[in-house]
Amino acid sequence: MDTSRGADGADTDPAYDRILDAAEELFYTQGIRAVGMDAVRTTAGVTLRRLYQLFPAKDDLVAGYLERRDRHWRAALADHVADAATTPDEQLLAVFDWLARWFAEPGFRGCAFVNSYGELGATAPRVAEAARRHKEAFHAYLADLARAAGAPAGTATHLALLAEGAITTAALCDTPAPAAQAREAARVLLGLVD
Repeated sequence: MDTSRGADGADTDPAYDRILDAAEELFYTQGIRAVGMDAVRTTAGVTLRRLYQLFPAKDDLVAGYLERRDRHWRAALADHVADAATTPDEQLLAVFDWLARWFAEPGFRGCAFVNSYGELGATAPRVAEAARRHKEAFHAYLADLARAAGAPAGTATHLALLAEGAITTAALCDTPAPAAQAREAARVLLGLVD
């Protein structure tokens, strides 16, 4: 068992957190292949020995980065939706409001999972699996919200496609506008247009 993680999955080792912080910053901004373990070590301020004790191979570090990013990303989304909306319909639309905030953040480069899969997916089964798990969990979250809203079957799939398209378009066009456009399409899909 990895001793750097508590029973609840929370990170407990400060070096572990620093390494994953460095990996996230570097992998997301520069790409996984462009970043070596020494760059992660330097940015994290740990010894190479400590880095390899916690992550014996770069594949392990990439998997750890994606696992943590998934947890943080989905938690931030769920927290925003819970705080921003009270009705099920509002909660579904709040997903797109959160996307707009994310798209407007400095350094936004699109979906880390799609980016990672694009770089390594065909040659890295752990990356492909992490990307699939992330997308499935996001879809399941939307499905829960859609069920609560009484939306027809299949609505969650349509909403997920709107969100995924908005994420990709926002990254490629360097604008948060696709979130508002996808939100409006979601309103039409949900029958909320006046």
